[in-house]
Amino acid sequence: VKDSRKIRSGKGKMRNRRHVKRRGPLLIYAEDKGIVKAFRNIPGVELCSVDRLNLLQLAPGGHLGRLCVWTESAVKRLDEIYSEGGAKRGYVLPRSVMTNSDLTRIINSDEIQSVVRDAVVPEAPVPRKRNALKNANAMFKLNPHSKIAKTTPQTKLDRQPPSQAILDAGAKFYQSMAQ
Repeated sequence: VKDSRKIRSGKGKMRNRRHVKRRGPLLIYAEDKGIVKAFRNIPGVELCSVDRLNLLQLAPGGHLGRLCVWTESAVKRLDEIYSEGGAKRGYVLPRSVMTNSDLTRIINSDEIQSVVRDAVVPEAPVPRKRNALKNANAMFKLNPHSKIAKTTPQTKLDRQPPSQAILDAGAKFYQSMAQ
């Protein structure tokens, strides 16, 4: 735990939450008898009274599996708290709701499948828009002549010069505009 101390990513650094470190073991006790003073200088070790147990301490971040060390007196005190006439009167420990926990067999049974709607088939995704000026296949879809136009280069020599009639008409128009 001591080596896991790192600088937090994001803006928490500016909000006085500069460092983060992993959680260490949780020591659960019933009577103090100096146990808090004994463990308070060990980094990562947290202590908690059995009367003040907290789900965020037992499973930080919602992740089960934290190492919890119980003292013998804490386990006995736990029985006292949650017994019939204990400190938590009227509290009923959670019981399993399902008698058969084989969920896949239940879901795939004929009784359930006859009532359940058919699975929704997702629509085909919209194809990505391609730039026809950069993508030859997209240009060919828009303009089938583009393949031929690309493969046969048009040079100045290949072009036909304008006919004499067109040149004469242009000269005549130019002179009419000059007058």
